Amino acid sequence: MRTAGDLAAYGDGYDAEATPLARAAQHTVLARQDPARTAASFARPEATRVMVVANQKGGVGKTTSTVNVAAALAQLGQRVLVIDLDPQGNASTALSIDHHRGVPSTYDALVDGQPLADVITACPDLEGLFVVPATIDLAGAEIELVSVVAREGRLRKAIHGHPWVGTAAEVGEERFDYVLIDCPPSLGLLTLNALVAGDEMMIPIQAEYYALEGLGQLLETVDMVRAHLNPQLAVSTILVTMFDARTRLAAGVAQEVRDHFGDQVLRTAIPRSVRVSEAPSYGQTVMTYDPGSPGALSYFEAAREIAVRGVRS
Repeated sequence: MRTAGDLAAYGDGYDAEATPLARAAQHTVLARQDPARTAASFARPEATRVMVVANQKGGVGKTTSTVNVAAALAQLGQRVLVIDLDPQGNASTALSIDHHRGVPSTYDALVDGQPLADVITACPDLEGLFVVPATIDLAGAEIELVSVVAREGRLRKAIHGHPWVGTAAEVGEERFDYVLIDCPPSLGLLTLNALVAGDEMMIPIQAEYYALEGLGQLLETVDMVRAHLNPQLAVSTILVTMFDARTRLAAGVAQEVRDHFGDQVLRTAIPRSVRVSEAPSYGQTVMTYDPGSPGALSYFEAAREIAVRGVRS
């Protein structure tokens, strides 16, 4: 697990050696700070990073990780787009975005070919955070896309057709720094579209006994996509979630994941947290609901690590 000293290299006014209480206070202040001020001291990637967040095993913290990492990146002054590709629309709920039937959504972009710019909504809680919501209509999209030509590439075409996606030289300061795609808990056509659209993949893994079950199938799918549809796709990030430091089981699973995936695993693990679970019921991420909670601090550190890795690579 990460120690405070591991964060020293990140700087940016964030005291890595501070006590947990002091760090909580620092993050609370940062959460209320003007993102433009934070951006001035935190480097943006040179081009939009498109990250797919997927794991066909349900209940591993996939959507929770998507929205909280996105919110944390926005707090770091990054411009972030979350694409909700799960018909349940949980990411849209957590980001306080209306997603009832009839609202412009990912369905319109995927099935009807509507430009992504026409279906994006700004998150009301955080400047620099934007969302493409998912409605229940998306549940039928897999069937409707079956007969469509080049159906696997619909999302990629929509993302790269947006004027804010690209390099600093091409797009300028208005560009999205990150596009995070929240996938449904399955390996169907929606997830396939995400894998074809993405350059990177983040896999949340629950720190419990069945964590690695089914992961082999997901990685086989990634290999197939890489071989036939998107050779640039890379599993860049593994995030250990629901970590309970009191149990040997959690520590054992986390160590097994680290032994297997090495540097792909973030040093920051996300602890079990009631506050993280409560936040969506208030239409918020934990980053704004309780910025000083252990869950918020952990997601903030995970986002910071993702961002620094991208700048250094």
